[in-house]
Amino acid sequence: MTSDDGSATPDADHGRGHESRLLRDLLESASTGDRAAFTRLYDLTSSRIYGLAFRVIRDREYAEEIVQEAYLQYWQKASDYHPARGSVITWMMTIAHRRAVDRVRTEQLQQERMSDYGAASVETPRNIPLEVVVHADEARTLRTCLGELTDLQRSCIEMSYFGGLTYPEVASQTETPLPTIKSRIRDGLRRLKKCLGTQEDV
Repeated sequence: MTSDDGSATPDADHGRGHESRLLRDLLESASTGDRAAFTRLYDLTSSRIYGLAFRVIRDREYAEEIVQEAYLQYWQKASDYHPARGSVITWMMTIAHRRAVDRVRTEQLQQERMSDYGAASVETPRNIPLEVVVHADEARTLRTCLGELTDLQRSCIEMSYFGGLTYPEVASQTETPLPTIKSRIRDGLRRLKKCLGTQEDV
């Protein structure tokens, strides 16, 4: 719930905090091999993970595959999660987003190979991440600069600019106050722009 000025109410903050603790507890249990806890984690988060994957890849079957791959990674890497890097849902969405971006990039490369061999053109999926459509050298530069951001800055920028989420959606998905998301993305973009300018001068 939100107040008249659009800020989160104490009840809303309490609800997000309770869910965040619950997801953390479930992931911790899953890291010890607790399948029931992992099933509960899936039930609570899969719709959000699927929504993110679909926003990036724009294909239901591929999005479902991304979800399956992501949850396999969550199960295998549950012990790698560290609360200092952000909430559980942020960690999960970052992994899913990267898998979706990799899938789109792979599809794009396949289309380019088909074109090189004179195959019939295939319509380019909408909302292709920036790394896919820019020149290869520019993509490498972009990935280098993204790597210089903090994990939280990078994940928010990826969700917003590459995943197509609005700032409020990023705030909701990561269980983070909207002003914090705006500040995090603004600072990240400032650092990214500075890094890209430096790279171009090299």
